[in-house]
Amino acid sequence: MAEFRLFLKPLADIRSALRQAGRAAARGPRPSDPRLRDLACHGLHFPAERLISTAKIESTPAPVGARARPRRHAAMRPAAGVPGTRPSTSPEEHLQEMTTPLEIVFARLDAAHEATCAVLAGPDLALSPAVQSLDGLSGGQLVKAAEAAEFKGKQKTAIEILAPQQLDMQRLLLVGTGKAAEQEESDWATIGGHALGQIAARKTLAASLVAEVARPGDTRPETIAANLAFGALLRHYAFRKYLTKKTGDDGNGTDNGEQKPAADRLSKLVVHCVDPEKAKAAFEAKRAVADGIYVARDLVNEPANVLGPVEFAERVKALEHTGLEVEILDDAALKALGMNTLLSVAQGSARPARVAIMQWHGAKSKRAKPLAFVGKGVVFDTGGISIKPAAGMEDMKGDMGGAAAVVGLMVALAARKAPVNAIGAIGLVENMPSGTATRPGDIVVSLSGQTVENLNTDAEGRLVLADVLWYVQDRFKPRFVIDLATLTGAIMVALGKSFAGLFANDDKLADQLIAASKATGEKVWRMPLDKSYDRMMDSKNADVKNMGGRWGGACTAAAFLKRFIKADVAWAHLDIAGTAMDAPKSEINASWGSGWGVQLLDRFIAENYEKGEK
Repeated sequence: MAEFRLFLKPLADIRSALRQAGRAAARGPRPSDPRLRDLACHGLHFPAERLISTAKIESTPAPVGARARPRRHAAMRPAAGVPGTRPSTSPEEHLQEMTTPLEIVFARLDAAHEATCAVLAGPDLALSPAVQSLDGLSGGQLVKAAEAAEFKGKQKTAIEILAPQQLDMQRLLLVGTGKAAEQEESDWATIGGHALGQIAARKTLAASLVAEVARPGDTRPETIAANLAFGALLRHYAFRKYLTKKTGDDGNGTDNGEQKPAADRLSKLVVHCVDPEKAKAAFEAKRAVADGIYVARDLVNEPANVLGPVEFAERVKALEHTGLEVEILDDAALKALGMNTLLSVAQGSARPARVAIMQWHGAKSKRAKPLAFVGKGVVFDTGGISIKPAAGMEDMKGDMGGAAAVVGLMVALAARKAPVNAIGAIGLVENMPSGTATRPGDIVVSLSGQTVENLNTDAEGRLVLADVLWYVQDRFKPRFVIDLATLTGAIMVALGKSFAGLFANDDKLADQLIAASKATGEKVWRMPLDKSYDRMMDSKNADVKNMGGRWGGACTAAAFLKRFIKADVAWAHLDIAGTAMDAPKSEINASWGSGWGVQLLDRFIAENYEKGEK
């Protein structure tokens, strides 16, 4: 049986960690916040999420091993007392539901190829020495086929050669790279994703990718190989947890109606490169980021009847085995602290609110100020009493994309042992209409002490963020704070679905995020944070109102959040309504939930805050 690891830990260790987490949850640990030491703030237990990739090195690729048993499709039964929710599965049950991960293997250029093999070609059929050798062995068939197909080696183009002569493979794919010397790291990831897409379309269990290019410029071969593998890994992601199909005829001409999950196809990718050891080392940090993106995508893709605030918090709690320190604040603790704006969003739902606090202590100095990230986690948003139209409301299961990105980022930092101290805080609520729901016109006192008039209950995300932002600043005294939220439809009107809106009160912080955006391809565009928008948030009946009128909705939402940022704190707000869910598909993302923000923020941290923290 194939060997799988979660964050490089054996499966047995994962199960043991989950069982220990469950026992700890039952005991109820003492809260870390001294203000809550006398309250019943219990940690919660949940099953681990998806197994991610395993990277190995082989001089000669081993044959594909036996595949994992297909995961079982669990029925979604309503939990007692909470309509439409599903009870948490046990760790062992959940592990059996996981999708088979893509195994990444690094091998030498002269190692045996799998039956399906992809190679790279530049403009005018510029071929690397390894691909020239394959062409020579085939009697020039590669070049002849490319010329017949008028293949020019442009990026995102490919041709297929079936049963190439004198080569021990069933099919060979020639994948275009464009001018190799002009490609950045994100471009190589895109090329790797495109190659994986071409391979996966051939429905093969294992494949080879020859990661050598002609005239690569200054980019090192191991960097190219690592980024190709990274892009392939991101493209391979598929959320198939609830897909089933009938087994069909039982042999007697009768449809037995039995359900089984759809099988995964590609399970192993051998990346052939000049130096497998160096490529594997370069890939380690990339794989950590991919782990975080997978976690974020899984969270966004889950239906809301499965992933409520409590279940979300449980999933975060179980991530303690990665090295994160996790604290869960339940509704009693939130009431005691005074997080009334957050609780006002949750009060219409039968499902109680939660706040999850994740801490990563990676800096050498314990006194190093933490970097703080806050995420909006509205697990489903009906709009509350100001209810949304029915059309498209099902997409509101993704209104926790900001929280998912923060969780994914913290997973990535822990997986690659980032030398920083970081805080991830997410507010988890469900916004529902009911007899207990907040009404338009209600006024509540926020954690900061400011009073907030709720004019529209569908402008709820900013109320969740207001209390969590203040809590993080007050308790942790961070170096800066960045929040992510699927906050406004107005940002999509302004920027479409390819850019996130960036608002910041600090130019240096904004410039660092823009640079990370250009390096990763997760695009941001800086938006105005002007005093005129702030004045639009003044209320006649309270200190601030949650709506600023029809125009400039993304800007007035940011102006509202700024009211809850202390004067000496550098802050940035990322409105990811267009990028976190149902974003345009790309060569590295074919998922509805994109996991947007994990790459951006990981790169932002690595480039600007790690060298001084070691």
